[in-house]
Amino acid sequence: MSVVKINAITPAEGAGAELEARFGNRVREVEQMEGFEGFQLLRPVEGEDRYYVYTRWRSEEDFLRWVNSDEFKRGHARTDGGTPVATHSTLLSFEVVEWPVEAPVESGS
Repeated sequence: MSVVKINAITPAEGAGAELEARFGNRVREVEQMEGFEGFQLLRPVEGEDRYYVYTRWRSEEDFLRWVNSDEFKRGHARTDGGTPVATHSTLLSFEVVEWPVEAPVESGS
C-alpha cells in the first residue's frame, strides 16, 4: 500500500519565492530512491500560508530508508550560510486508500 508524506512548511515572512527557488534547484536525489512514486510542491493561494511538500512512496519502509539515507542528509544540509526560508514544518502521514485508474486513451479511427 502506498503512503503519502506531506511536509507542511511555514515560510518566513516574504520568503515564499526563495523557498520555491530552493526546491527548484534541489539535487533531486529523492527521485532516484527505491520506492519513490512522486513529488509535488504546492503553493498556498487561499486561506493558508503554508507550502505543502507532497511525496508518495511505495511503503513506509521505503520512506524511512530515504529519511535515514546519506542522500536525505545531503539534500537537507544548509551549506550556503543563508537565512532559513521556513519558520516551522510539520510532517503529515497518510496511507493511500484509493487511487483512480486512468481511463485508457482511445485511438482515433
